[in-house]
Amino acid sequence: MKWHPCCLMKSWRYNSTMTTADFYSAASHFLMHLDSDWNNLIQAVGPCTFSPKPEREPYEALVRAVAYQQLSTKAGDAILGKFIRQFGAFPIPAQLIAADFDDLRSVGFSGRKIETLKGIAEATLNGLVPSREIADTMSDEALIEQLVTLKGIGQWTVEMMLMFTLERMDVLPADDFGITEGYKRLKRLESAPKRKQMAEIGQAWKPYRTVASWYLWRMPK
Repeated sequence: MKWHPCCLMKSWRYNSTMTTADFYSAASHFLMHLDSDWNNLIQAVGPCTFSPKPEREPYEALVRAVAYQQLSTKAGDAILGKFIRQFGAFPIPAQLIAADFDDLRSVGFSGRKIETLKGIAEATLNGLVPSREIADTMSDEALIEQLVTLKGIGQWTVEMMLMFTLERMDVLPADDFGITEGYKRLKRLESAPKRKQMAEIGQAWKPYRTVASWYLWRMPK
């Protein structure tokens, strides 16, 4: 795995010879020493096995993220599977733009999501959604600012792309339900933190917020 230069500048802990296993080990070690709650969680879950998909282009990553918006993983998997089978492979932007509305509805997409998906495809062709090569030169903040201008694309969707496609290791989707609920259970709170509060809490996890997110997703119920 090649660490993004924007991430490499975050901390002296990063270096050009650090392997994925080394990085995850360093992140787990750091988080375990935050307090006993984090130590217990990491001991229970075990080593981090976060598995991004760096071979995907930002276009594909955004389409996939939209498919899962406000759905369970199981439901998202089912819809995405039908979507890909309809085209025989993951569609290129021109194919998605040309796709019939009713055909996309038949796989389970809402009208609003279809509008968003076609918007992503059009934005890819006009350059607003960057290629992987260009995205790799952009900061997290610049990508979020640019991509949330697309209708139906919020910060969470871009953050999923940052984590799972661009391999950015210091991302915290502060309004993600799994993360806020995981933190609520971790700290035995009466209610889950709101986005602003979660973002402030997560400052203590830098520069390993992606790994911290991965562990919170696995917080036992």
